[in-house]
Amino acid sequence: MPDFWEHPKEAQAQMKKIKDLQGWIDGYKEVEEAVDELELAFDYVKDGELEESELDALYASAIEKIEALELRNMLRREEDKLGVVLKINSGAGGTEAQDWAQMLMRMYLRWCEDHGYKASIANLLDGDEAGIKSCTINIEGDFAYGYLKSENGVHRLVRVSPYNAQGKRMTSFASVFVTPLVDDTIEVRVDQGLLSWDTFRSGGAGGQNVNKVESGVRLRYMWRNPNTGESEEILIECTETRDQPKNKERALSRLRTFIYDKEHQKYIDDIASRRKTMVSTGDRSAKIRTYNYPQGRITDHRIGYTIYNLQAFVDGDIQDCIDHLIIAENAEKLKESEL
Repeated sequence: MPDFWEHPKEAQAQMKKIKDLQGWIDGYKEVEEAVDELELAFDYVKDGELEESELDALYASAIEKIEALELRNMLRREEDKLGVVLKINSGAGGTEAQDWAQMLMRMYLRWCEDHGYKASIANLLDGDEAGIKSCTINIEGDFAYGYLKSENGVHRLVRVSPYNAQGKRMTSFASVFVTPLVDDTIEVRVDQGLLSWDTFRSGGAGGQNVNKVESGVRLRYMWRNPNTGESEEILIECTETRDQPKNKERALSRLRTFIYDKEHQKYIDDIASRRKTMVSTGDRSAKIRTYNYPQGRITDHRIGYTIYNLQAFVDGDIQDCIDHLIIAENAEKLKESEL
């Protein structure tokens, strides 16, 4: 089409579809190549030209690629393909809870690094003595939301506190909220007439420009909940960059994500009420996982999943638990479809 690029929004949507299809093609090619290599290796072993241990390694690699493709195939909802806005709030308990919130932040940042996702901290509120009170992380990359949506909920820590002089065992909580990072391919209605903007000088370190130029933006939007009919004002501030237009663009992106999340909360609540659930509502009562340091184990209460590599887990090695949650959710979907 000669006028393809004259319609940027439609063009972007088509290019995203092409990228998605190419991702599947590349995945199938990887599996096909791994299977072909395995068949050749099997012949070499029979001829005594290859050790069985090398064949075992190739077999394990092929299985890993097949399982990764099968897992991605379970993430069928449109928003599963999107990036993530992940927010962590420390619970009651002062420094101990704030330290726990920072440990979770580090865990997710390490997971992003290990899996090739681009993570940026949009907002961070330091703790009183140590740790953080809250943070918001934007995570960009294909299927980030599909993988991380099951992290939504309350995370419980049990340990002997380094901040307690008596060396008592303490329990701390932090809430994790996961929402899709909505892009232009997802339809979200924003009434431009209800938007209002303020600008201000960004605080903190950053040189002359940060403090002397009004690069920070504050967005206000009066949003009406289509599920309840109630209205509320949404307030979003953005000081991530030294460029005011970029901060406006990011504030609008957060607004669209917020509206999408709010308007789909009814769907999430329905899912949570029908399942154990893999997708938690995030309420304080929705305790999804316990990290027990004295016993060296982690338990995900939704599926009864227990592992004993606690330190590796909090260092970002959470993929196996994520995989089990996706498989369990898919199994429950299949059960529902049979009813």
